[in-house]
Amino acid sequence: MYKLLILLSLIFLTGCATTRVVTTPEKPMEVKSIMQKEFDTIPPPAGRPITVAVYTFADKTGQRRPAPNFANLSSAVTQGSEAFLIKALQDVGKGLWFEVVERVGIDSLTKERQLIRQMREAYDGPKAKPLGPMIYAGVIVEGGITGYDTSVKSGGSAARMLGIGPQTQYSEDIVTVSLRVVSVNSGKVLAAVNIQKTIYSASDSMAVLKFIKDGTQAFEIESGLTINEPGTQAVKAAIESAVVELIKEGSKKGIWEFSYEPLQPQ
Repeated sequence: MYKLLILLSLIFLTGCATTRVVTTPEKPMEVKSIMQKEFDTIPPPAGRPITVAVYTFADKTGQRRPAPNFANLSSAVTQGSEAFLIKALQDVGKGLWFEVVERVGIDSLTKERQLIRQMREAYDGPKAKPLGPMIYAGVIVEGGITGYDTSVKSGGSAARMLGIGPQTQYSEDIVTVSLRVVSVNSGKVLAAVNIQKTIYSASDSMAVLKFIKDGTQAFEIESGLTINEPGTQAVKAAIESAVVELIKEGSKKGIWEFSYEPLQPQ
């Protein structure tokens, strides 16, 4: 009887120790990212968007793509960077800063308008409806890719034991972008900026070197991976940074002003 009471007491105590109150778990809180690009978060202008024209944004470096053993005729940077500039001007500050008019393909635009006018006159005669006037820009955004320096910094490290070990190498290139705003009315350069972007390249490899048959024959295995940052992506990032810095520079010189009131894209 005494042993039975002790056994029941142990079972009761064990049950009390392992019993827990069942509660509803709390829902996880959504954490909003605070890392936003300044390209999107820059304040809008105080007024309507500024009408700008882009005629050209050329490669002025004269650099060719690096090649170790032969002459490479390919350019080191993109030859169509004006497309990045136009897109950056359209999208900066959620599209509230600039209205871009077509000037890169002005010849094609003019020919198409002339064709429409001729067809209307041919079918409708003197009563043909004329085309509306083209929008003109108050300022011109000009500049270009002014520098591309290869291997401004390079290095690496390696460690091997008994012929086995890893190796790491890296190099850095720098691309320079120049941007300026010119007044159509006076021809004065209102603001100008220069932006540099670093392009990184890294290589990791693993090597095994062994000598067999009394050291008379070598057995070697090497495996590696090289990652090069796309140069075109670096040019795009440099142009976007230059557009942001150009807006800041224009604000400092009183060309335009920021508006901190919330505005909606048109």
